Amino acid sequence: MKKILLLTAIFIASTSVAAFAGTINPGQSTSCKDASAIELEVVKTAPAFGGKNGFTTNDRGTANLVVWKSSNYTTIPITLGPNDNNRVANATDKTTGLAPKGGMGASKVVLSKQSTFSRGDSIGDISGTVKITNTGAIGVSVNCK
Repeated sequence: MKKILLLTAIFIASTSVAAFAGTINPGQSTSCKDASAIELEVVKTAPAFGGKNGFTTNDRGTANLVVWKSSNYTTIPITLGPNDNNRVANATDKTTGLAPKGGMGASKVVLSKQSTFSRGDSIGDISGTVKITNTGAIGVSVNCK
C-alpha cells in the first residue's frame, strides 16, 4: 500500500511541473504551472477568403486567446494578428504629407516571469497556474518553459 501511495505521489509531482508544448485548437485550453516563460505563437495560416460578402472564414489568420492567472485572479485577452496591417488610414493620403505609420501585427508573444511587483494586480505576474484558452478561429502553439 505504501508503494502505491509513494508512486502516486511521484507521478503527481512529476506531472505538475512538466512543461506543455503543443498546439491548442479553437475552443481548447491548456495551463502552465510556475513557468519562467510562456511562449504563445499563432499557427501560420493564410487568410481564407470566400466568406459572406468577401470576408475571410478564418479571421484573417488572427488568433485570439484569453489568459487567466491564479496569482491575482485576473483575465487578460491576447490577440496575435500576423496578417493584419494596422497602418493608419492616411498612409496612402498624399495630401497630408505624413509618413506611413504602423505595420503588421505580432505572430508571437513571450510572457516572462518577473521577480517582484509593486502591486499585486500586475499583468506580468505568471506565477502559479496560468490557463490559456483559445477563443479564436486559428490554432496557437503554447510552450511553457
